[in-house]
Amino acid sequence: MYHFNHPHHNTHTMPLSSSYSAFALLFLLPALAVSTSDNVAVHHHDNGLKSMHFTLYQHDDLNKTAFLIVKGFAGPELNATVSPIGSIFVVRDPLTATPDSSSEVLGFVEAASITTSFDGLENLSIGKITLNLKGHKGSISSLGSVNNLKPSSVPVVGGTEDFFLVQGYLVMAIVDMKGYNLTYKLDFHLYWPPYAAQALNC
Repeated sequence: MYHFNHPHHNTHTMPLSSSYSAFALLFLLPALAVSTSDNVAVHHHDNGLKSMHFTLYQHDDLNKTAFLIVKGFAGPELNATVSPIGSIFVVRDPLTATPDSSSEVLGFVEAASITTSFDGLENLSIGKITLNLKGHKGSISSLGSVNNLKPSSVPVVGGTEDFFLVQGYLVMAIVDMKGYNLTYKLDFHLYWPPYAAQALNC
């Protein structure tokens, strides 16, 4: 959420919800793909549904872009993969076009997460992801449970501006970890129902 799948505070990934199977079926629908940049594809389906798929990379750095606000109760000591139950983190991480942190910044993740398991690996995360892509600007919101070590899927629960009424999910996985400097791969799968276009034109 949006930071979501964080070894010391997850804010990006969650188990697939029951709605995921419905989204998976959308891939079977005929669609016209329009590339809006090197890593963004927009599809306009025959039934009026619009979908968008792209990948960005989140860069998380403890005590620079991510902060421990409350340390939880007795349990695992805080490290790059676990935190005591009840720990609260907040983040404002940049999103880049490639895994290189010096590549083009295309957005930011603002999120809060609470460690909810005794082993320190599960987190409840609330996130806002602000995006500035070619032809699409605005934010999306996510909410769900994240595991620090496993790739996870995070439900998208809405958005603003060009992402108004958007639905879908994020798939997040850690791709690099250097001490407390973490890089995540975020695969975005976004869908606009047919009534979204009508609402935006009102």
